[in-house]
Amino acid sequence: MSALWSAPFRGEKALSAKVVIPGSKSVTNRALVLAALANSPSTLRRPLISRDTTLMRNGLVAMGVQISDDAQNWKITPNTLSGPALVDVGNAGTVMRFLPPVAALATGAISFDGDARSYERPLAPVIRALEELGVGIDHDGRYALPLTINGTGQLRGGEIEIDASASSQFLSSLLLIGPRTLEGITARHIGSALPSMPHIDMTVAMLRDFGAQVEVDLSQNIWKVYPSQLHGQDLVIEPDLSNAAPFLSIAMVCGGSITISDWPSSTTQPGDQLRTILTTMGADISHTSEGLTLQSTGKIHGIDIDLHDVGELTPAIAALAVLADSPSHLRGIGHLRMHETDRLAALTREINSLGGNITEDATSLHIIPAPLHAGVFHTYEDHRLATAGAVIGLVVAGIEVENIATTSKTLPDFPGLWSSLIG
Repeated sequence: MSALWSAPFRGEKALSAKVVIPGSKSVTNRALVLAALANSPSTLRRPLISRDTTLMRNGLVAMGVQISDDAQNWKITPNTLSGPALVDVGNAGTVMRFLPPVAALATGAISFDGDARSYERPLAPVIRALEELGVGIDHDGRYALPLTINGTGQLRGGEIEIDASASSQFLSSLLLIGPRTLEGITARHIGSALPSMPHIDMTVAMLRDFGAQVEVDLSQNIWKVYPSQLHGQDLVIEPDLSNAAPFLSIAMVCGGSITISDWPSSTTQPGDQLRTILTTMGADISHTSEGLTLQSTGKIHGIDIDLHDVGELTPAIAALAVLADSPSHLRGIGHLRMHETDRLAALTREINSLGGNITEDATSLHIIPAPLHAGVFHTYEDHRLATAGAVIGLVVAGIEVENIATTSKTLPDFPGLWSSLIG
């Protein structure tokens, strides 16, 4: 077992705090890919520096992209993409899904490998789509990692059908390379409802920011990216709003107020929906030029909500729901079973082991608040499980979170920042 971290206990002691959340992983990794495919250098200001973004950066560098540090900024200089190269994807969904299509634009063999869990996470729709576009891929018939892309230096593109119902990243991965193909990419989603539509919207918006022409027909589930030159950009990376969830939860659970600095007035990040969700659960939220401020009495209400589009918020909402004054039903989240871990099973197992009352089915969690007790909260190498355990530990003494270091995936030094706020 990994080392245990004693979650700081605060109890019902209200606080007043302000916190700066590191940059968005989703924005940083999309910006890295687009900057690598542009026709001129880009600067990313205040990028997230974490395991997932470092893996993306290292993967692009392995393929020939030049990336340098300038204080807290990254400068990306595009270059001819080529192999041979080996890319470590870790257990990062964006890296394992976005970089194989980028490798299809390169010349030579580019191999991909990662953590053991990465072999189990779905990748087949991306592999099949690339094969249909004429890309040679060695995967021994597994349609999963590890694999090798054998690029020829260009990709014709064209029309493709893809089932992205297991992950919106499948669709984003094809759209991101669309401008660099000879004919562009026209992708039609053919499966059940797309999860996390805000992330598709983010991909489209960022493509347009870099100069791409994109047409979207939601009535037909069709996205068309025309061939064009992408232009380097100077971007300030927004704070990661999904990572704000556990910090906002401090005031929700203990009472008082907390301000997240620099919360954008307009964004495609799914985490922005926390404003509505946490208001429904009893918070008072205001938005000013300084950021977003949440005030709470410490009383939390249960919620019945479809989280299909914002599934990454589920662990944070579940942690609050077990501390609420009424039952909650979190629906539309079956796709979370194939994330860093099976999040529905993991949340049910760990919270119930502390005395909780959660019932899971294929696509939802039903949570009945119950008195909780001390115990070990296992994380399954999932950063959002770890932060959920920390939230419960605010008011349940004796919670020990296993492998808190897994939070480095998207939150550098989470334990230090958390402890500085809790006191």
